[in-house]
Amino acid sequence: MKAVSKNRAYTSDVARWEAVVQRDSEADGAFYYSVKTTGVYCRPSCSARLPLRNNIQFHVTCEQAEAAGFRACKRCQPNGQALEELHAATVAKACRLITTATQSPNLGVLAKAVGMSPFHFHRVFTKRVGLTPKAYAKAQRNERARSELAKRNTVTTAIYSAGFNSNSRFYADSSQMLGMAPKRYRAGGEGTTIRFAVGECSLGSILVASSEKGVCAILLGDDPQDLCKDVQNRFPRARLIGGDKKFERVVARVVGFIETPRLGLNLPLDVRGTAFQQRVWKALSEISVGTTANYTEIAKRIGLPKAVRAVAGACAANAIAVAIPCHRVVRTDGNLSGYRWGVERKRALLERERNQMKGRASGV
Repeated sequence: MKAVSKNRAYTSDVARWEAVVQRDSEADGAFYYSVKTTGVYCRPSCSARLPLRNNIQFHVTCEQAEAAGFRACKRCQPNGQALEELHAATVAKACRLITTATQSPNLGVLAKAVGMSPFHFHRVFTKRVGLTPKAYAKAQRNERARSELAKRNTVTTAIYSAGFNSNSRFYADSSQMLGMAPKRYRAGGEGTTIRFAVGECSLGSILVASSEKGVCAILLGDDPQDLCKDVQNRFPRARLIGGDKKFERVVARVVGFIETPRLGLNLPLDVRGTAFQQRVWKALSEISVGTTANYTEIAKRIGLPKAVRAVAGACAANAIAVAIPCHRVVRTDGNLSGYRWGVERKRALLERERNQMKGRASGV
């Protein structure tokens, strides 16, 4: 059964009928409706043909509907587990199979294991996870590769332990996956060149760092030395060098974006994180300038509505300020929550974005 507060939202027949018309899955469990002409009762979200309003009546429980002489609909199975719950359990099982498999299982194997057709499984999985089964499996394998590289004696051992069936396939993806050559990644970035430069903006000090792949850090703070230490701790064996004139122009572009966010920022990024973090960061990147979203909304966008705390953790782990706009995520009540670089900076960024977008709308 749904929470009492949810049931109260469907206490009138008008509200219940609207839920049936909209096939609102949020109303499932709050009430049921029966159809006189068919003799069955259904969930509000049932996908069967919409009956005439005069032919239905509402019931608070399945027992009440059955006591009135109606039988359960075979399509939506109102007296069984909710469809959303079934799909959640199915996807969870598939994710476990992918995570624990030595070799990534293909779509047919996964669909058979969960008792679905490949087409239906692919649609259900993608809707709930936000990635196709193939993309999710690739992300998990890449994550295992990063972990194995850190603890294995050789790159080759790590490759096969992570589930790659050939060296060539791994090396084809290694630059995108790691941001550098595998041996350099194993050595904590040894031999990797990371350029960085420190500047000043209206929010204080800013450090921009870039690997061969793209910008890997945009850090904000009060003390430039602390920002430099942060980068050093990320890749203790990397070769850190000060940016030249060309790189300083990159820093200038980042500063320009902070001061005038409506101009946008189009720079290649070297985004490193777990599969879950990257899904969250992708969702953050889709929040428009001048708008906000709360943690619950982000969790729903990535297909994991209960992962609100994990979403907050991914926001906190983001090391590329403003380019991955975690400052646009607020609490459910609209108030500002914690921000890695300080709540006051978060407030300033949001106010600046809103004001500039209002100015654009008014032609200023």
